[in-house]
Amino acid sequence: MKLYSILALLALSATALTAPASALAQQKLLPAQSDITFVTKQMGVPLEGHFKKFDAQISFDTAKPETAKIAFTVDTGSATLGAPESDAELPKAAWFNVPKFPQATFQSTAVKSLGAGKYQVSGKLTIKGNVKDVDVPVTLTQAAGVTTAVGQFALKRLTYKIGEGEWADTSMVADDVQVKFKLAIGGMGKL
Repeated sequence: MKLYSILALLALSATALTAPASALAQQKLLPAQSDITFVTKQMGVPLEGHFKKFDAQISFDTAKPETAKIAFTVDTGSATLGAPESDAELPKAAWFNVPKFPQATFQSTAVKSLGAGKYQVSGKLTIKGNVKDVDVPVTLTQAAGVTTAVGQFALKRLTYKIGEGEWADTSMVADDVQVKFKLAIGGMGKL
């Protein structure tokens, strides 16, 4: 009887230890179905780019959004504007300074339900070592077992020191940047 109790306790402990990890692992970013773009204006003309490499760690329960934890990393060296001469400039010190700051990060601090699949995700956005609080509106939809999170938010590039020196002139490249994302997430369960 004593051996059975010990084995049962070990089995329960193993389940308790692996449950949070497997729940987190089930909420997995599907990069091939996801996209992060950024839009600014160069001399008044809209210019769109995107990041080719990013990842997220997501723990989200729609019944308890306040317990959500979202951590996001973007490889700044994967930024592209689709033109070789522009793409060669983006990793340099004046722009993303990829050798010193290879990643931009977002870490959630609060998630609030706004109803009808809409949420406000607040957190810390870090780019080039500059940390700022941001609020990001997110809409969740679900189809075929995949949850899609869509949203956009504005930032000022100079706040993060993106485009320093001669590129700080906002008549050349606008200070306003719109960041848009579509993130496909597997294993979130029913909305």
